[in-house]
Amino acid sequence: MTQPTLDVIAIGNAIIDVIANCEDSLIDELGLARGGMMLIDTDQARSLYDAMGPAREISGGSAANTLAGLAMLGAKCGFIGQVAQDQLGDVFSHDIRSAGIQFSVPARAGDPPTARCLIFVTPDGQRTMNTFLGASQHLPPEALDETVIADAAVLYLEGYLWDPEEPRAAMRKAIAAARRAGRKVAFTPSETFVIDRHRDDFIELIDGGEIDVLFCNEHEMAALTQKEDFEAGLAALAPKIPTLVVTRSADGAVAVENGERSEVAAEPIDKVVDTTGAGDLFAAGFLFGHVRGKPTADCLRMGAICASEIISHYGARAEKDLKAFVAERMG
Repeated sequence: MTQPTLDVIAIGNAIIDVIANCEDSLIDELGLARGGMMLIDTDQARSLYDAMGPAREISGGSAANTLAGLAMLGAKCGFIGQVAQDQLGDVFSHDIRSAGIQFSVPARAGDPPTARCLIFVTPDGQRTMNTFLGASQHLPPEALDETVIADAAVLYLEGYLWDPEEPRAAMRKAIAAARRAGRKVAFTPSETFVIDRHRDDFIELIDGGEIDVLFCNEHEMAALTQKEDFEAGLAALAPKIPTLVVTRSADGAVAVENGERSEVAAEPIDKVVDTTGAGDLFAAGFLFGHVRGKPTADCLRMGAICASEIISHYGARAEKDLKAFVAERMG
């Protein structure tokens, strides 16, 4: 097996995050699921955007956020996702390439437009996400360059993109390419509602040994295992995954790698400003340590440190020098 030239290549939604502060009352008035994420159509995207206050527009998408963190830490990364030939598509393409991440999928002509996620942030820092998937739902399998996938140590997939038929087929094709090349496959189911819709598929991937590293939070693990008790869920899932990583918000995170359990506390922080991207950056820190061969406990700590930087400000892209920040905290 040849040495990979990329550390991580990811397939995910190419989204622009639109983030605005709001009062709790607006969440109720709009009938949104506070702290959750729901998919919206074009009309809902327009009406919710009209209801937002002054907003910040930042390139996002779960897997793309993880890659941005990895690149800041010093990893070599590539991204596969679909944008449209429009202004937001140009913004996303510029942002991800300027971060040093390889991105070569051609923009798609015509409707639908580039995806966007409308994020309402309440005073406690909780984010309520409303996602219009737009062009990102139309990533075709033929957009994949299998030689690039085979050239990455880890293929990272986000569950959000499992819903539409085209990108789901593309991700299955990518998993097969990574497997043939002897590379690792990392996966996050992204949200409990995604698991509710595709649990059988995810369990099939897990039981079939197609996933080497699984990232989920405790609620997603409960949805996957159908066990509300954390320890029971961990006991049911961990034997099926070489590396299982479960985040628990303020209670830190747990990893079980080849039967050995490691835990980390959440990093102390003065104030939680916005939890958008916390899981994405946790995955970035963990994966960076993982591809560098660090012990699992160190990977967990790096993940926790990266997550703490993200929740200290708005948006899911780090504002500090992430590499220096992690090095300082790791001692």
